[in-house]
Amino acid sequence: MGITKKRKAVTAKVDSNKNYSLHDASALVKEVNCTKFDSSVDLHIRLGVDPKKADQAIRGTVTLPHGTGKTKKVLVLCTPDKEAEAKTAGADFVGLDEFIQKIEGGWTDVDVIIATPSVMPRIGKLGKILGPRNLMPNPKTGTVTNDVSAAVADVKAGKVAFKVDKAGIIHASIGRVSFTPEKLTENSQELLNAIIKAKPSSAKGTYLRSVYMASTMSPSIAIDTKVLVH
Repeated sequence: MGITKKRKAVTAKVDSNKNYSLHDASALVKEVNCTKFDSSVDLHIRLGVDPKKADQAIRGTVTLPHGTGKTKKVLVLCTPDKEAEAKTAGADFVGLDEFIQKIEGGWTDVDVIIATPSVMPRIGKLGKILGPRNLMPNPKTGTVTNDVSAAVADVKAGKVAFKVDKAGIIHASIGRVSFTPEKLTENSQELLNAIIKAKPSSAKGTYLRSVYMASTMSPSIAIDTKVLVH
């Protein structure tokens, strides 16, 4: 397939030799969006870490000030005494045995799974299914907790999890193209601050090697990392 005229036009707006400020990139990503729907805007952050080393396998959570623009579906796996609390907090699915069976059958139609500590031994066997999809509850991301009400509220308010992949890159959504440049900038900065804060002491050399912003199917925009390191 050849490149369409529209694609050529938007690609020409991005200077591939330039590193943009977060705000300039947030404004430009709206201009170069190629889709007719409200595309997701993502950051792709290459880190100077070795993910094979346990202390450099960066992961964490951050609450974006303006959310991601997506309503997340939340499943809470818990004992009956916690079900009412989870439902009141806004969980989309609540239960245990029936959902364990559904997941074993291949069902993963949720964005976040929260579990209470008492049920973790029951759902450990689901790791092979949930792990590759980044859905496995984990204390480090606040998804294994007895305070299910607060955990559900955080997710609904815009809390997102980030994790470095095998190539040393973190991919994370920071909003939609319908967001104002200011909202995209503030969400981006909040995510980057959390990643910078998570820098392990054992990581040597440049930590933020590259940061790119892009919407769905749009050209990527390089971010000036020199002004991001606090």
